[in-house]
Amino acid sequence: MAKVGVADTAFARYDMGKAAIEELKRGASVRIERYTVPGVKDLPVASKKLIEEMGCDIVIALGMPGPEEIDKQCAHEASLGIIHAQLLTNKHIIEVFVHEDEAADDKELVKLADARTREHARNVLKLLFNPKALEKEAGTGQRQGFADAGPARI
Repeated sequence: MAKVGVADTAFARYDMGKAAIEELKRGASVRIERYTVPGVKDLPVASKKLIEEMGCDIVIALGMPGPEEIDKQCAHEASLGIIHAQLLTNKHIIEVFVHEDEAADDKELVKLADARTREHARNVLKLLFNPKALEKEAGTGQRQGFADAGPARI
C-alpha cells in the first residue's frame, strides 16, 4: 500500500494538513504519515524525513507564508529546500503554499487554502496511481485554488 507524507506548519492560519488527509482518504486507500513543523523553512527537512525515515512514497508539503516581504523570502528559501530534497530523494514533494496576501479576508483565505490543498492532494494521488491523468491535463491551464485559466488561444 502506498504511503503519503503530509508535512504542514503551525504558522498556517488554516489546518491544511487536515484538509489534505481528508482528501487523500476520500480518493484512495493509502497510509498517511503527518509531520507538523513550526514554519515553511522547516518543510524541506520534514519532507525528507517523511521519505527517508518514515518510508513515504510521496509528500505533500503545506505552508502559509505571511504577507510581509520577509515571508515571501522565507517561502522562496523553503521552495529551494523542497526542490533540493526532491533531488536528494528522487521522490515528488508537492509544494502547496497559500500566501496570506492572495486573499482579501479570512473567509477568502480559508476557501483558497482548502481548495488548493484538496486539488493538490488529488494531484498527489494522480502521481501515485494514474500519472497518465496528469498527462491529459498538460497545457490546459490548471490553477489550484482558483478557476482554471484554460489553454492559450491564438
